[in-house]
Amino acid sequence: MMRRASLGLFAFVSLSIVTPACAQAPLSEKNVSMGLSLAIIQGALDQCAKDGYKVSVVIVDKGGNVAASVRGDGTGPHTLEFARMKAYTARTRNQPSLATQKQMEDPAFAFLRQIPNVVGVGGGVPIHAGNEVIGGVGVSGAPGGEKDEVCANAGLAKVADALK
Repeated sequence: MMRRASLGLFAFVSLSIVTPACAQAPLSEKNVSMGLSLAIIQGALDQCAKDGYKVSVVIVDKGGNVAASVRGDGTGPHTLEFARMKAYTARTRNQPSLATQKQMEDPAFAFLRQIPNVVGVGGGVPIHAGNEVIGGVGVSGAPGGEKDEVCANAGLAKVADALK
């Protein structure tokens, strides 16, 4: 009986010492890198250029902050900010912004319109590393969100092996 009590006390003291040390360990998480961002942007720009569209592309990181952006030649001044909002929407909603658009049509999801920087239009796609969403890509400037989304997906396809 005494031996069990001693072992229990030893286990408790050991965990008490180890737990605070673990709680102070730095957090390690996946996020988009500059190289990954640039490759996605180039893939999206290549696809849109091939399709005849002038677009801007923005990559946001896991926290929804801009990691990289390019305003394409000949694009309107609004395209860069709109691409950012599409990328942000895809990242924060963990789904393509086109899916958010469809949800916003349902009165049960009217609250989505109240979230700053969340937009209901296609062109934003989340960036997955395995099962984890680590960012978003937004494209703006093609004639319609569906076409913007095709370009965003082309950019992601360019780095698919790196995101497995």
